[in-house]
Amino acid sequence: MTGPTPAESTPPSLQVSGLAYAYPDGHQALFGVDLTVARGERVALLGPNGAGKTTLVLHLNGILGAGAGSVEVAGLPVAKQNLAEIRRRVGIVFQDPDDQLFMPTVREDVAFGPAAAGLRGAELERRVAAALERVGMAEFADRPPHHLSFGQRRRVAVATVLAMEPEILVLDEPSSNLDPASRRELADILRSLDVTVLMVTHDLPYALELCPRSVVLSGGVIAADGRTQDLLCDEALMREHRLELPFGFDPRSVTAPV
Repeated sequence: MTGPTPAESTPPSLQVSGLAYAYPDGHQALFGVDLTVARGERVALLGPNGAGKTTLVLHLNGILGAGAGSVEVAGLPVAKQNLAEIRRRVGIVFQDPDDQLFMPTVREDVAFGPAAAGLRGAELERRVAAALERVGMAEFADRPPHHLSFGQRRRVAVATVLAMEPEILVLDEPSSNLDPASRRELADILRSLDVTVLMVTHDLPYALELCPRSVVLSGGVIAADGRTQDLLCDEALMREHRLELPFGFDPRSVTAPV
């Protein structure tokens, strides 16, 4: 009898099972969400405002908890005793990079997380250098973050998370407030990363460009899960869940990622 193949024995990056959550005021935000994201997948999380997207994301690293159901990251349950490791494995890049950048220099910002986790010396320097190189910001290491453009600050914010060598990179509206060149540069970076990506976005063309798979969360439940191009071409689905493509944009005209 043969054992499992490596692919079969590797747990998914994310396994959400029956996740339900109500806020203290009684508002029920999630109603039994099931979601599996395999290692290395790039998945867009789509849905109207108030759909529960932020609530779901905040469960991934234990900021929210105590609801029904379970969340596992690379096979590790998101539970109190595992929170330090979970927060290393789940890197969240916020919509506003200024929420993540607070040190005097880019280098110190990128070093902050690994240093807080106990990394020192040559290994810390290697982590910082590698993270900045991956986002194309190595030459800005000694610059104050507030002297950088918005797009550059967003790339540094990505580097602060990559320095922790996460299992999953969670991006909240990564294309917002970016000019076309910065938007393209960030897309190139995200495509090059060897990590699992969960991208929360209202930017449907960006989701189509970067994520072969999309999940539509609406009213606290998964309303659809499939190829991004297929979902964006489903006019009834889009209309029902208040998802709108830019005027004149035809998802059929784009070569979808695989």
